[in-house]
Amino acid sequence: MSGADLSRIVAIVPVRSLSGAKSRLGEPLDPEERAVLVLALLRRTVAAALASRRLDGVAVVSQDADLLAQAREMGAASLLQESDGLNEGLTETRDSACAEATALLVLPADLPGVSAEAIDRLAEVASETAARAPNRAVVVLVSDRHGTGTNALLITPPDAIPFRFGEGSRAAHAAEAAAAGAAYVELGGPLSFDVDTPEDLLEADRTGLDHEAGR
Repeated sequence: MSGADLSRIVAIVPVRSLSGAKSRLGEPLDPEERAVLVLALLRRTVAAALASRRLDGVAVVSQDADLLAQAREMGAASLLQESDGLNEGLTETRDSACAEATALLVLPADLPGVSAEAIDRLAEVASETAARAPNRAVVVLVSDRHGTGTNALLITPPDAIPFRFGEGSRAAHAAEAAAAGAAYVELGGPLSFDVDTPEDLLEADRTGLDHEAGR
């Protein structure tokens, strides 16, 4: 396996269809309100990624053609996912739309604290790690607040490890990095907060994280 190369970092933003997005928020929000929230968070994510000094591209992947049309209007590239499942969609995007990338940043579109600064910091940590571990792959992960999930994942080279999003993904990604002999780093910060449950939505309201997302 080749070593880290951060000369061309591309962000992949996976999004489910608007009709089925954030179904666990069904009690406080009706389907139309959930769709508005998802689009607002997607706009924030794409805007932050496009403003990042360290990213060279942004690709939104989804099975929802209408959502992808809106992503293109936001300035992102798009890929209509043909496979089923998050990991399968990420792999599909890596192997096609991001074929020329030297590093990938998986950035889910449900992080109200996302910003260009947070993205740049993640890339800077990857660069610092690569400098300390020459000729090794690098994996940088931001876990969720519970310490079990993965809220952001930077991988270089792009195929250094397989994607293992899902239950227990933090440990799964760490294990894959160890098996690959990659230099592995975990970060905290604003990307560790995601909106998935009614309690998360209330916390975002309380802290003001979602103010710019249009709520």
